[in-house]
Amino acid sequence: MAWIILIASGVFEAVWATALGKSDGLTRAVPVLIFFSALIISMLGLAYAMKTIPTGTAYAVWVGIGATLTVAYGMIAGGDMVSGVKILLLFVLIGSIVCLKFVH
Repeated sequence: MAWIILIASGVFEAVWATALGKSDGLTRAVPVLIFFSALIISMLGLAYAMKTIPTGTAYAVWVGIGATLTVAYGMIAGGDMVSGVKILLLFVLIGSIVCLKFVH
């Protein structure tokens, strides 16, 4: 159960990071509300997962999921440049996250 919650928390990390970028310096109400809501959910899930998953592993997986999804969203939404190298590196990051699960 901790791994499922950790993965969901990583998704919420991507949500709050994206909302923070859209908040225009925390001045736009809806993105700010999404940012703080997703931040709280993400942190609570990470804290719960860290009860049974070692801190280093949990944090690396959480950040990796959040970073991967945030970059992917940026590329899909058109804000970030798409390149073969960037896509390859995202796959390497995903592979590293999966491997962390198996070496746990």
